[in-house]
Amino acid sequence: MKQRHPIRRSIAFCALTTLLAGVPFSAWAISDAYKENIYHAGPLKPRDSKLKVKVGQRAPDFTLPALGGERISLSQYRGKKNVMLTFIPAAWTPVCSDQWPGYNIVNDLFAAHDTIILGLSVDNLPTLFSWTNQMGRLWFPVLSDFWPHGQVAKRFGVLRGDGTAERAIFIIDKQGVIRYIDVHNINERPPLEGIVRELEKLK
Repeated sequence: MKQRHPIRRSIAFCALTTLLAGVPFSAWAISDAYKENIYHAGPLKPRDSKLKVKVGQRAPDFTLPALGGERISLSQYRGKKNVMLTFIPAAWTPVCSDQWPGYNIVNDLFAAHDTIILGLSVDNLPTLFSWTNQMGRLWFPVLSDFWPHGQVAKRFGVLRGDGTAERAIFIIDKQGVIRYIDVHNINERPPLEGIVRELEKLK
């Protein structure tokens, strides 16, 4: 089978992510009942934490329970996969319910960049199970940073004063080194095209 040229693949990837960036939340929701259960807190303080890690530093390891019943460690991907950590503030909220399903649509493109996503939330497992089932199953592991509450978010410096996490992305290479950090405005979804540009740099 003929391999697709990497430059063309990158152009296609960026074009697709740019297109997806404009898709509203309502396009992801699977039912009116689901939309009615989304909690709207209103605009929040864009950022309420102080980073404890930086680009070029080895990412602190952690082990957390996942929805599949297993426990997942960041270090298990060392030497095997690039990792994108995506922290979200809370289940059943509008932007979070928009952000993660968007990664479902481009899962093959993350695979093309040899990258696994780990989704982290300070919610407990039952809440995450119910929420992700209603959204539609996600292809990447979803981890609960519930207890001790927010310990991983705190270690990275993205635990907010109210006990939720920032909307933050950390891209970590196969050597376990942080290559990109985006602690985003909590009220907005991080653009996919920015993530793509950083993944391209890992090749």
